[in-house]
Amino acid sequence: MEIKPFRLSRLPLIRFGANGAASIGSIVSEFGNKALFVHGKSSFSGSASGDAIVKSLKNASIDFSEWKIPGEPSPEDIDAAVAANQGRGIEAVLSVGGGSVIDAGKAISAMLPVGGTVADYLEGAGAKIHPGVKVPFIAVPTTAGTGCEATKNAVISRMGPGGFKKSLRHDNFMPDVAVVDPVLTLSCPPEITAACGLDALTQLLESFVSTKASPFTDALAQSGLERLKDSLAAACSGSAKDINVRADLSYAALMSGITLANAGLCVVHGFASAVGGLHAVPHGVVCGALLVPCMRRTIRTLSSSEAGLPHLAKFARAGEILCGRRRATARETCDLLIEKLEEYVRVLKIPRLGQYGITAAAVDAIVAGTDNKNNPAKLGKDELRKIVLESI
Repeated sequence: MEIKPFRLSRLPLIRFGANGAASIGSIVSEFGNKALFVHGKSSFSGSASGDAIVKSLKNASIDFSEWKIPGEPSPEDIDAAVAANQGRGIEAVLSVGGGSVIDAGKAISAMLPVGGTVADYLEGAGAKIHPGVKVPFIAVPTTAGTGCEATKNAVISRMGPGGFKKSLRHDNFMPDVAVVDPVLTLSCPPEITAACGLDALTQLLESFVSTKASPFTDALAQSGLERLKDSLAAACSGSAKDINVRADLSYAALMSGITLANAGLCVVHGFASAVGGLHAVPHGVVCGALLVPCMRRTIRTLSSSEAGLPHLAKFARAGEILCGRRRATARETCDLLIEKLEEYVRVLKIPRLGQYGITAAAVDAIVAGTDNKNNPAKLGKDELRKIVLESI
């Protein structure tokens, strides 16, 4: 079979393994001795992980200041951090936290040399083109979900009417170093582990079936699905403290970041951007609530024509990986995939969108903001409306 042309983004230097965070100080010192340490809510301060990282920075004689990001970063959050730290000679930005914290640090590192408001440079929202300069950036995830330690974009949000989730994007914004230490995820609560894990699962599936997928991304997506199939539910239950389970889930999330950066995502994340800009719903919950209806309707549409058969084969392959078996035909194995996804959503107790106040009155606004690119089946507005209604 002919290999279609594809393009690969650069990768960060990836340091994967338990207790890798103990070397953060020496990693930062490779870029300089004055750093901005970006992390999440106050519970991080005084935690065992937080104390170990602070100790590592001090042992390496890093002169660092801290900046807290309370939730999904807004343009105002980024602008405030940049205004407070410009001119201080920051030589490296270190982000330790979930996807929001890493996105915030990524954006701060990109805006420190430029100044002004980040809103001017957001895709689909700003009128300026970023020159691609940045302060060296080190990403250290404490959750296993977004994979943004291996992506070249930072998601910035503004909630409410007229709200948005837009990306600050440039090839140069890929982190310089990604330290993926599964030990840092051990204290992640089950509900956050579940939501983040559903995000990773969605990214692996969508990048695998994307119209921009390549043999390179297919290989990584399949290896991520192999590691996620047993670790996702286990990490949210009695095996939550098993470092091998956490390592498998962290690996899957990392693979999902690499594959999405190179193959793109599909309609679930098209919906997620629209929902996230209008309503305060955790990103992983949005993915979990929309995953089954999006996949089911995509598969149904592909089944209606012979042109959809190669795409159905990939959905079937994903089902075979996640379930460890096939049924008699590709179409029947696609049904097996849907059953498995329904099981994940049920076992992980992912709430419906209606529990966050989203009603039928919001459907048209969500559909109007939904991007359907890269999806192997082009779903019409009526199909998109039905998907949202099924998720409420």
